[in-house]
Amino acid sequence: MVWLMLLFIIVFLPRCVSVRMSDKKVAAYFADQPLKPSFAYTALRSDAPSVPVLHYARIGADTIPIVLFIHGSPGAWDAFIGFFKDTSLYHRAQLISVDRPGFGKSGLGRPERSLKVQAAAIAPLLDLNRTDPKPILVGHSLGGPVAARLAMDYPDKVGGLVLGAPSIDPALEKKEWYRHVGNVFPFRQILPVEFDVSNREILPLKGELEQMMPLWATIRVPVTVIQGEADPLVPPGNAAFAKRVLTQAPVTVRMIPRMNHFIPWSRPDLIRDAILEQLSNNQNISQLSK
Repeated sequence: MVWLMLLFIIVFLPRCVSVRMSDKKVAAYFADQPLKPSFAYTALRSDAPSVPVLHYARIGADTIPIVLFIHGSPGAWDAFIGFFKDTSLYHRAQLISVDRPGFGKSGLGRPERSLKVQAAAIAPLLDLNRTDPKPILVGHSLGGPVAARLAMDYPDKVGGLVLGAPSIDPALEKKEWYRHVGNVFPFRQILPVEFDVSNREILPLKGELEQMMPLWATIRVPVTVIQGEADPLVPPGNAAFAKRVLTQAPVTVRMIPRMNHFIPWSRPDLIRDAILEQLSNNQNISQLSK
């Protein structure tokens, strides 16, 4: 079966295949909307010199709390484009969604394997916050450990985590031999660029997650984990791992029967409700502290 998948990729997926929506399709998607996203780039950081400037989309007023979306692998900012049409969200928060390093318009084709460096590259977006409630980070799949790393490395700038099917337990990382095949000639040269980037950042992921093990107890903000019980890509045990290692944080785990890996598209309501719940809680805490 795996060889058939590789053959399909080699024969039917040309190098120009993209998982990112074109600018024309994005414009058409928002054509009838009263509020449209704007786009910008972060500045290059000295603590993430290997990462080019990052591209991101934003919608909503800059006077309300930030919700920052971090996509999986492969992906782009528009993995969360549906949330940018949700008035219940962008009336309550400024929504920001980033192209992670190597994807979209953030140095396409040049992956950053270090989760710590990825977090450092994304961190400037947290500084866009102008409110008392701190930003809520939403990470799906590989975006989950990136969001967690941000909370570990920048604890004073993060107010909560919503993790959808996050790949966070190093013990549950699968030994997928075909990833090594896809990393050598001629397979790598034939892979679509975003699949090549994905493969190259997933190969070292287990080691990256092992480095994070001592840091989980430093997270003290609310964490919501949404995990499908029928997820074939990220084992459901990752949710139990979160509950086990987040010893200093209030953790809510929502296991969804018969749910697959693609929660942001199959059940966006679960992510939206988790965001709104954290926004309300953070707002109440902020008011009480005044």
